[in-house]
Amino acid sequence: MRIASLLSLSLSVLAASAETIPKTDYDVIVVGGGPAGLSALSGVSRVRRSALLFDDNRYRNGPTRNMHDVIGNDGTPPAEFRGLAREQISKYPSAHFRNGTVKSITPTGNDEVSTFTVTDGEGKNYTARKIVLGTGLKDVLPDVPGLQEAFGKGIWWCPWCDGWEHRDQPLGVLGALSDVLGSVLETNTLYSDIVAFVNGTQTPEGEAKATASHEDWQEQLKAWNVKIDNRTITSIERIQDGGTHQNKTAGIQYDKFLVHFTEGDPVERGAFITNYPTAQRTDLPYDMGLNMTDSKIKVDTSGMRTSEFGVYAIGDANSDGSTNVPHAMFSGKKAAVYLHVQMSREDSESKISKRANLNLRELEKEARRAIGDNLEPQWEKVKRGN
Repeated sequence: MRIASLLSLSLSVLAASAETIPKTDYDVIVVGGGPAGLSALSGVSRVRRSALLFDDNRYRNGPTRNMHDVIGNDGTPPAEFRGLAREQISKYPSAHFRNGTVKSITPTGNDEVSTFTVTDGEGKNYTARKIVLGTGLKDVLPDVPGLQEAFGKGIWWCPWCDGWEHRDQPLGVLGALSDVLGSVLETNTLYSDIVAFVNGTQTPEGEAKATASHEDWQEQLKAWNVKIDNRTITSIERIQDGGTHQNKTAGIQYDKFLVHFTEGDPVERGAFITNYPTAQRTDLPYDMGLNMTDSKIKVDTSGMRTSEFGVYAIGDANSDGSTNVPHAMFSGKKAAVYLHVQMSREDSESKISKRANLNLRELEKEARRAIGDNLEPQWEKVKRGN
């Protein structure tokens, strides 16, 4: 048997098992136009992967005045950051943007090759080989008048993002009793006057839950001079706007609020840290049947892969344990690198399988060019049993 014949046989077997890459509108469709989605789009565009980003203009940090703890962009308004990112990414010809919602994502591939049909809010379909979900979370706030309006502007959940700008001011902690100590441990270096407004959750059951988390929670709160106010909150009234009352040189914002209750006098605070649950911003992860954990999209952190082949989840929406702008950008870049390499492997296997269509003479020439003629005599010896 000639070596070219062996090569032809092996390539034919490979061709039978390898999948041809189907043609799609884009290599990648990214859903979500926040820092995570923009980072993923930048990553794939810089290696000439064609990509479309859907942006429904809803962002978890949309209400905040400024981004903080983002090196090189500390103090940048979120909208300004996104606008500059879009401008810079737009220089890559393979990057595309569409303002609108995604209604559904339907897998159309198989175990070997992933493809998807994405339907937007207008009913138009787009196809892609890979999907990146940067759809984010939303904060589930109680129906307390004034809370939603002030959220992100003196009332926040992340001390790294907003705490410094209200340092040394009277701080309030909003949420259940069992979450108070965690907030105190995050903020005690910034604040010394702390009142926890636990809104009726200081009950035997609430105290038992707090003890289950931290057995000595009462002693610790006492050590930090934290006061607990268990009255029922009726509203939170803004009496001063830190957006206009600032010391820009020192980087301080002077918000002021009154917390009103069903009984007794209101309490004034300069800022609040909150402990409220979050939920997925869209139903897409559930509609797609993705594995979830604690209301997050479960991912393999090595590449941000979800339980669905070809789908990646990044930013706040995923389960990798962090929710902030630097994390969002990191996870977007990580997914971009991983899915690019994955697609390149798929492309490579497809290219190899197509070589089986070469005729025998072409295969023989290619084999000899690659490995020379010296193996043919050795093969003849093997056949003769020498």
